[in-house]
Amino acid sequence: MRVITKRTTAMIACMALALTGLAGCGSKKNDAAAKVDAATASFPLQETVTFTALTHEPSFAGQEINDRLIAQRLEEATNVHIDWTVYVDDQFGEKKQLALAKKELPDMVFDAQMSQYDLLRYAKDGTIIAVDDLIDQYMPNLKKILDENPQYRALITAPDGHIYSFPWIEELGSGKESIQAVGGIPWINKAWLDELGLDMPTTPDELTEVLRAFKEAHPDGLPLSFVMNGGNEDVGMLLSAFGYGDNADHYVVTNDQKVVYTLADEGIIPGLEWLHSLYAEGLIDPEIFTQDYNTYVSKAASDRYGLFLAWDNTSAGTPSDYVALPPLKNEDGTACVTRQNAMGFEIGRCVISGTNPNPALTAKWIDQLYDPIQSVQDNWGTYGDETQDNVFEMKEDGTLQHLPIAEGVVPYELRMKTNLGGPLAVLDSYYGTYTTMPDDAKLRLDTISELYSSAMANDYNYPPIFFDIDTMDRITQIETDLKPYAESQKASWIMNGGAEQEWDAYITKLNEMNLQELLQLKQTGLDNYFASMNSEK
Repeated sequence: MRVITKRTTAMIACMALALTGLAGCGSKKNDAAAKVDAATASFPLQETVTFTALTHEPSFAGQEINDRLIAQRLEEATNVHIDWTVYVDDQFGEKKQLALAKKELPDMVFDAQMSQYDLLRYAKDGTIIAVDDLIDQYMPNLKKILDENPQYRALITAPDGHIYSFPWIEELGSGKESIQAVGGIPWINKAWLDELGLDMPTTPDELTEVLRAFKEAHPDGLPLSFVMNGGNEDVGMLLSAFGYGDNADHYVVTNDQKVVYTLADEGIIPGLEWLHSLYAEGLIDPEIFTQDYNTYVSKAASDRYGLFLAWDNTSAGTPSDYVALPPLKNEDGTACVTRQNAMGFEIGRCVISGTNPNPALTAKWIDQLYDPIQSVQDNWGTYGDETQDNVFEMKEDGTLQHLPIAEGVVPYELRMKTNLGGPLAVLDSYYGTYTTMPDDAKLRLDTISELYSSAMANDYNYPPIFFDIDTMDRITQIETDLKPYAESQKASWIMNGGAEQEWDAYITKLNEMNLQELLQLKQTGLDNYFASMNSEK
């Protein structure tokens, strides 16, 4: 169901009039905005200006964004009022597409969830506008970030040379020590290891013996569980000891900058056979192929797992009983970790519509969201709220310090109730300068730094490259068939075995599904990305 703000009904009627060329209340509403000269204006504006925005929120967060302290402070500081139309998260995609297709255009789409394809498609028909000139002229905060971090400028620049959206950037560590450098971490039950007097396993064979011991000592437990092809809950990290291993999207970049598809690398065959042997022996949870996330974490909450894979160990009933399993060594005795391609970056976080009466002033307002102190709050939440829990305390020196999360408070829910979201940037340089790092993030970063980063052989990962529409269409077309097939074979071999015997026929099938063309398209994109980065130096 659509959530209606106080002005939404009037807004829709006014836009309908505007689209038919009639003078209506929409033009009056934006008169103030249209008259402001963004080049000379400074915040707070002398006269209140209203912009309309389309966005979304979780159902638990409340739909009246202007009731939040962070929004009220921003309005006071700028004298810009935002008239929000808010949809519940799971309805936003459909409602947004419907509104844009009907040209029911707000001045901006906030938390827009627009893919590269969306940006190019909507830019082509004038639904949204290019913003590169606006960034250079009216957005000093964002321009400084892009000038000092050219990789982000490269990632948001379309093949035609224009920028069509404002990004979300959250740095937590960098390179091999970034928080996204690995996905699901294997968490092993240290309490069970200690109970049985077992050493921490360091190889697949040693881990097999540990899982056998877990099964014998805890027959009601589950020695190993994961969610098959389930992102951060997948078994990919344990396959790191075999060939290139595996990750969520199945692409790795070698140190000579070549793109490899992990599920087409024969080095993974022994890993799949090993996992099958564990499954056949009853050491793997039989529900790995069918369980959803909620079922998976509910079993973790009962401390039934000897080893499970997840972003962190907080879903366990007793998190302190579970510690990160060090990287397993391959047959040469080298500890290996497959690097992930995820990063704290989203391209289409906010766009300006083609009917916006003053794009320059809108851009100038959006730039306030890239101020470091504002971005930190936009991302996590705010301080000084006397009506509910706070994420931060504002120190005397003007910096923000994360507060301990009160008992019974879910961190994500508090964040979504008190932040603004949208376009922002939190850079590594901000920690210790403008803010502290969240405790849960620091624990994960410490784990990656201490255990996993040195075991990552790959110096590069595959970035979210901005392809042209034709290339995106072709990549999507190939992956739509190829990825599910490859993942289904991975699952089948873990359940039934046969990877070695069936491998050649499998590779033939992948090639018939245009694997080589896919890799060439991805390789060309990567080559162009590295070339653009080198040109920035």
